[in-house]
Amino acid sequence: MVQPVNAPTLSTLILAGGRSLRMGRDKALLTLGDRPLIHHLYSVARHCSDAIVIMTPWPERYRPLLPSSAQFIREPPPDGQPPGPLAAFVQALPQLHTDWILLLACDLPNLAGPTLQHWASQLAILDAKTLAYLPEGPKGWEPLCGFYRCTCLAPLTLALHQGHRSFQAGLAALPVQAIPDAPPEQLFNCNTPEQWKQAVGDSS
Repeated sequence: MVQPVNAPTLSTLILAGGRSLRMGRDKALLTLGDRPLIHHLYSVARHCSDAIVIMTPWPERYRPLLPSSAQFIREPPPDGQPPGPLAAFVQALPQLHTDWILLLACDLPNLAGPTLQHWASQLAILDAKTLAYLPEGPKGWEPLCGFYRCTCLAPLTLALHQGHRSFQAGLAALPVQAIPDAPPEQLFNCNTPEQWKQAVGDSS
């Protein structure tokens, strides 16, 4: 991926630290076509970013499935109630040294690389006060498929210290701009076996 001259720098963070309790097995290892879902997300992210980091308590599980260029941040393993994606993102942010971070969940089977590439091309023209550039769905922002300016660390950290565990609550502290006309089908995420069958067209 070649960045245009004067484009803001961009890295990708893929979160793969959930316990997948509703799915009953590791969502990142579900097979999409001929490859695991985590590899699909890595390949999709390559359309707009060369620096791709996977945050997970289990880097040994995923490292053999990804190109050698993949980087990892080891997240503390879940002990009881997992801290959640907001806490994971805040933990990872100081280790990502780019102007913007594309944050992705590991369970987005329909996400397409050209879509991300188009969205990323808009980052250079956003208002300087915008700290997040996200799709908006019927239930609010889609925080795990969007872009965050590196300077969002301070307000998100403060939100955590104030007891806000959900990403939606944390976003209340940020100036967010909506990604226009985001295709809702590409934002579909899979949490249950039934949703996975829907994603891959399995009617059995």
